[in-house]
Amino acid sequence: MATQVIKSDCIMCINSCGINAYVEDGKLVKVEGMKEHPISLGELCPRGAALPQWVYSEDRLTHPMRKKTDGGWERISWDTALDTVAQKFQEIKDKYGAKALAVYTGSLGTENIELAAFAQRFRGVYGTPNLLSVEGNCFRSRIMARQMTFGGYPIEEPWNAKCIIVFGQNMDNSRITVGRKIYKAMDAGTLKHVIIVDPKKIPMAERGMHIQIRPGTDTALCLGMLNVIIGENLYDKEFVEKNCIGFDKLTEHVKQYTPEKMSEITWVPADDIRRIARLFATVKPAALVPGTCSIDQHINGFQGNRVHAILQAITGNMDIPGGWVNIPFIRLGDMRVTEISDPIGTDEHPLFRRFWGRTSPYGQQMLFADAVLKGKPYPIKGLICTGGNPAVTLPDSERIKEAIKALDFVVVSELFMTETAALADIVLPACSFLEKGGVGYVYGVTNCIPYAMLRKKVIEPIGECWPDWKIWTEIGRRMGYGKFFPWNTEEEIIDFFLKPSGLNREQLSKDHPEGAYYTELKYEQPKRYNTPSGKIELYSQTLAENGYDPMPRPVEPSKSPISTPEIYSKYPVILTTGARIPEYTHTQMRGVPYVHNTAPEPLAEIHPETAAKYGIADGDMMTVETTKGKITMKTKTTEALVRGVLSIPHGWAKANANRLTELEPRDPVTGYTEMKALLCRIAKAA
Repeated sequence: MATQVIKSDCIMCINSCGINAYVEDGKLVKVEGMKEHPISLGELCPRGAALPQWVYSEDRLTHPMRKKTDGGWERISWDTALDTVAQKFQEIKDKYGAKALAVYTGSLGTENIELAAFAQRFRGVYGTPNLLSVEGNCFRSRIMARQMTFGGYPIEEPWNAKCIIVFGQNMDNSRITVGRKIYKAMDAGTLKHVIIVDPKKIPMAERGMHIQIRPGTDTALCLGMLNVIIGENLYDKEFVEKNCIGFDKLTEHVKQYTPEKMSEITWVPADDIRRIARLFATVKPAALVPGTCSIDQHINGFQGNRVHAILQAITGNMDIPGGWVNIPFIRLGDMRVTEISDPIGTDEHPLFRRFWGRTSPYGQQMLFADAVLKGKPYPIKGLICTGGNPAVTLPDSERIKEAIKALDFVVVSELFMTETAALADIVLPACSFLEKGGVGYVYGVTNCIPYAMLRKKVIEPIGECWPDWKIWTEIGRRMGYGKFFPWNTEEEIIDFFLKPSGLNREQLSKDHPEGAYYTELKYEQPKRYNTPSGKIELYSQTLAENGYDPMPRPVEPSKSPISTPEIYSKYPVILTTGARIPEYTHTQMRGVPYVHNTAPEPLAEIHPETAAKYGIADGDMMTVETTKGKITMKTKTTEALVRGVLSIPHGWAKANANRLTELEPRDPVTGYTEMKALLCRIAKAA
């Protein structure tokens, strides 16, 4: 029996590792890591190894379905499904206007270029401004903060550094590819200082210095570092004088944030703040390495990202190997068709929508429920959701579900009957990335490597599943938008995307099936930064003019021992959500035996002394309650976690962390909500 090996990439998470897919008689039988791939270097996580079980799961959706009046489901044809969707969308547009339809793409819209691009294409030709995305509560805060400081988005390169500070990121669990490169540099002796800022002593902290911080106080820690670096004249004077603006204001601003004062806020000893500040400023090259959402999802998450940018700048660790690097992003075909009116959230968070003439395509999804249930700022009546599961992953999931149920019409394109799909009127069976071709993830965006590859079609679609581009195209054509969807094959779409890049399909399929570099990475400081001043803006006039803090300051979480002592007396445990394990990304793969057998249930991590205070022991079922909601999960005690803190994972429907979180308050600049520093009370479950 002949075995075919197809080189592709996995998009079960943002790392997009290279894989060798083994196919026998048209069936995927095994997946291994691709050694030639510059990101994953032949390694594979449990999710990658589980791909055969995942793609052939008996729970896969294999044909279109329509919800019956009694709440059950009936199988329908693609023609019936698409005609119904087109008719309902037209009715919404005719009755309420185009803005009454929301288009939602989840985290898969980050890795899956075709999914995200065709969603943008459709929303543009339909005319709705309300493209809602995972970027409304993940990662874009970091992008905005760096853009507003540097005029672009430089990316960290920690494996070439001599000193790194990792904030809230357990790379052994969540960013394994970068973590392996860091360990390799540590073993080689080139990476001499690894500082881990985390409430939990993660495995990497065993090899370096652990800064055990109170959740929600990272900005205060960094301001204490700035106080030391500037006060002791450890900053890069030549770089600052040449490239930065606002240093005089920054100098005065940080005088108030002494290590002693910041120690009281952060729980980090003042001497440790001084030590890591001196190391970061004097050991070059150095890089700050924040977790994906650990800084973002706070009431001052944007300013937390800003203070990282300022630290990186004043130490001169910009555009040098091992620092933050301005990497050329690949140019791809643009699916946008026209500029349209402002989406929900523009009035409340105008800079999230646009600044300096740069316009984001996204609305702020944290206002989705109000638009549906209150008609604010106008009513949303319909939803099409693809590549995400907002009924579980968005804050205040009970209110999100209430909003989805209140819509006139909901269609979900999915591989499985997710909690969101179960609320839909029509469910469309989508292909997995293994069943379709496309442009592989552009690795420069997150991994500081200017590299791209083709995502190859490994197997034929399961049942009647369709690729995302075909679903969007056929809905568009039925609505009279055919001229905007001229593509009929995956090859045509790949050619469209690659045309501006300098690469072509033949290069990436025959000459370089493992992928190719689209440009050379050069470490060059720009002659002029793409900011209004042409300099790195330590003090942001743009923020000041829009009523925000022009420089970061420490802001307490909205509920904390300091900001709300009356609530803390009733909810005396600090709660942080979103912990990750290698088996799962968000809500994916929960029913796949390969990973479920090793991680069958969510675990609430807590220090044994904190647990014992409430009569809880390792293995007990525990209730976790906030002012918003209550869930139950199993206890896992660990001395690695700081006392007084509870850490719970996300993505589990049966113990959903987002029953505990809220849609307000929000970061004033981005609209991001608090998910990393809350208050809760715990008890042994009856």
